[in-house]
Amino acid sequence: MRHFSAAYKRRMVEEAARCPPGELGAMLRREGLYSSALTRWRKQYAAGVLAGLSAKAPGHKRRPAGAVAADMARLERENRRLQGQLEKAELIITFQKKACELLGIAPGAPPAEDEEC
Repeated sequence: MRHFSAAYKRRMVEEAARCPPGELGAMLRREGLYSSALTRWRKQYAAGVLAGLSAKAPGHKRRPAGAVAADMARLERENRRLQGQLEKAELIITFQKKACELLGIAPGAPPAEDEEC
């Protein structure tokens, strides 16, 4: 995908506006542009969206410093919640093992037709 500078995009939109009827196609061919790109640039230009026509650095944007701290706090809350769930699950498993021992049923063995664990 080709990237164009803001100055080039503005110049092409302005040049396309000055083109006499029937010469726009020649200008697009000369510049190696698709009409869809020119249409998109015209809309941005007309809307005054200069951010859409400015040069942007490629890549991901940096996260604000507070975002890292917020993520850390959220993850710590989630960790505490999951630790609580784990403790409850371990308590239930321990109770089930003791119940099986009291009933004389081997843990993990399928219950008999008349017995339930």
